[in-house]
Amino acid sequence: MLHLNVFLFGCGHHRAAWCHPDSAAERLGDIAWYESLARTAERGKLDAVFFADGHSAGAFGMGSDGPLWYLEPLTMLSAMARATERIGLVSTVSSTFFTPFHAARMLASLDHISGGRMGWNVVTSMFDAEARNHGFEAMPDHAWRYARAEEFVEAVLRLWDSWDDNALIVDRRAGDYVRPGAVRRIDHRGEHFRVDGPLTVPRPPQGHPVMFQAGASEQGRDLAARYAEAIYAVAYDLPSAQAYYRDVKRRVRAAGRRDPVPIMPGLVTYVGSTEAEARAKQAELDALLPTESSLRQLQTFIDQDCMDWDLDAPVPPLPPLDAFKGPKGRYATILRIIDTERPTLRQLLGRLAAGGGHCTMVGTPEQIADRMEQWLREGGADGFNLMPPSLPHSLDDFIDQVVPVLQARGLFRRDYEAGTLRGHLGLARPVRKT
Repeated sequence: MLHLNVFLFGCGHHRAAWCHPDSAAERLGDIAWYESLARTAERGKLDAVFFADGHSAGAFGMGSDGPLWYLEPLTMLSAMARATERIGLVSTVSSTFFTPFHAARMLASLDHISGGRMGWNVVTSMFDAEARNHGFEAMPDHAWRYARAEEFVEAVLRLWDSWDDNALIVDRRAGDYVRPGAVRRIDHRGEHFRVDGPLTVPRPPQGHPVMFQAGASEQGRDLAARYAEAIYAVAYDLPSAQAYYRDVKRRVRAAGRRDPVPIMPGLVTYVGSTEAEARAKQAELDALLPTESSLRQLQTFIDQDCMDWDLDAPVPPLPPLDAFKGPKGRYATILRIIDTERPTLRQLLGRLAAGGGHCTMVGTPEQIADRMEQWLREGGADGFNLMPPSLPHSLDDFIDQVVPVLQARGLFRRDYEAGTLRGHLGLARPVRKT
C-alpha cells in the first residue's frame, strides 16, 4: 500500500502558479483557504498534509518571486486540526533555530489538540539570510548543524518521555493532580543545550509525534537512519530513487532498527483525460514563468551567479557534487538532469519550475498510477510526498482522478483505518524510555 502526503506551498509548487488568473494569491493569509485544502486531502484519505518553513524572504528574493512564506506553519496546523478529523498534520521544525523545550512543547500541544495526528520534519536549515534573522553572522557549518540536530532530537524525545502515560490522576480528594513519581526532570547537559525538564505538557497521545527527516548528505542519511520514522526524499527518476532507497534502508538496518521507515520522494503531477491535455496544463504554467525569478531560484540551488548566462545555450559546467558546499540533495538532482537531458538553460529553468527537480509525472490518471506502482514495486518508494504545481487545481485532479485508480488497484486505502498519524503510517507507539 502506498503512503501519500501532500506538501502544501503557496499557490502551488510551480514558480508561476501565483501568476495564473485562477490562483489564490490573495487568499494566502486566509486560514480558511488552508483548511479547505486539508479537507480535500482528507477526502482523498491521504496520510498527512505537510508544511515546510522558511526563516527569510530574502533567501530567494522578493517581488517577482511571488509568495513564499506567509502564516507560520505550526500556528496554521492548530487551526487545521480543528477543521479536520483524521488526516495527519506535519510541519518542519529547524533544529538550528528552535530549542528542544520550545519545539517539544509546541508539538506535544498540537498532538493533544489534534488527537494524535502531529508529525515533525527535522531540518538544519540552509541559508545565511535565515541565520542572520536568528543572531548568526552566517549559517554554521554542516557538521556543527548536524551535531546540534542529533542532540536536539534526543532532548525532545526525552522531554516527551518525562511524563508517564498515566501520570494524570486528578484525585481531588487526595489532592493529587499527577501520580507521585510519574513526572521527572531530564537534566540534559550537552554541547549545545541545557534542558532541566520536565515538559509542561503531558505525554503526547502518540507518545512521540512522528519524526520525519529529509537529509540527502551523509550526515543527513545517518541521522535519518537512527531517528526518522518516515523520510521525505528528492528523486529525479526511478534509478536515483532506487539508489537512495537501498542506501537508507541499509543504514536503518545497520542502526539496529526494524521499523518500517517509509520513504516518500516528492512527486509533481499534471493530470489530464489525455496525455496531450496534461501536457497543455504544464505548458500553460510554464508560459507564465518569469525568467529573472527562475534564474534567482537556480542561483540559490547551485550557489553561484547565473543571471548573465545565455538562456538558449547549454548549461555551463557545474562543480562536482563532492565540491559543492550547499544543500546536496537538490544539487545532485540538478547535476543528474543536466547529465541526462543536456538541456539549455531555458529548458532547465522550466524543468525546475515545479518542484525544483523532484520527479514529475505528466499524463492520464492511469499513466500516472502505472508509474507510481512501478516505483513501489521496484524499490524506489514506499509512497510519495505530493507537490501540486497549482493549488487547488492540481490537488483536486489528483484526488478526484488518480486516487480512485490507485484504490481500484488495491494500492491505496479506501478509508482510514486509524485515527492517528502513526496508525496511517503503520508505526508502533513508542514505549517511554526510563
